[in-house]
Amino acid sequence: MPPHLDQTGLQNRLLANLRPDLFEALAPHLTSVSLDQHHVVETSLETISHVCFPGPGIISIVARTPGDIGMETGLVGPEGMTGLPLLYGVEQAPYDAFVQIPCRVLRIPASDFQEALATNRILHLHLLRYAYAFSIQVAQTALCNGRFPIEQRLARWLLMSHDRLGREDITLTHEFLSLILGVRRAGVTMALHGLVARGAVAIHRGMIVIRDRALLLGTAAGAYGLPESVYADVMPGVSEARAA
Repeated sequence: MPPHLDQTGLQNRLLANLRPDLFEALAPHLTSVSLDQHHVVETSLETISHVCFPGPGIISIVARTPGDIGMETGLVGPEGMTGLPLLYGVEQAPYDAFVQIPCRVLRIPASDFQEALATNRILHLHLLRYAYAFSIQVAQTALCNGRFPIEQRLARWLLMSHDRLGREDITLTHEFLSLILGVRRAGVTMALHGLVARGAVAIHRGMIVIRDRALLLGTAAGAYGLPESVYADVMPGVSEARAA
């Protein structure tokens, strides 16, 4: 870790809001790294090498079948971390994790992370609270994919991305949105056109621009909000406006 790194200036809120003594258990092993789009953070059934604490950006958690059919099941941004199986004493992830929107991360080797957990029960319990909040996000995604129409699910995903990016422009292709939502490109196109017609978003080449967050909230309705509320409840001091 660079000696001048100031905890209060960190963009990852999970680290920035740790109690100073808990942060010091991780700090000597943290390295700042810039990750490009498509960078693979974790590969299914392979040993986790590092834990990443992202700044503004998005790391996608993607479940896949043996036939390589995949769908996004969760998002990680500046509110959280990767490597959650390590919190349960498991060294492999059952999913893939890759960078969807480029970000800088503070990264720690898995071995150093595990050692910090083994010697600091309070830190371990604190990070398990984040893992619990993340599990609610995954459960909500399953509910939305099974019960809600595509446009409502897309509005939810855009809100979640807005939370993690802190800006209105989201660089994405229809192919990515198809993977994210588990639908064909034609369904993505129709849902986007519906949001454009409402005035909630605008579309440019390879980019979606959020024009009216309130309209997106109205469209998402019950699809968005529960995981965000749970996060605010179980991670006091970490959540902030538009945090998830």
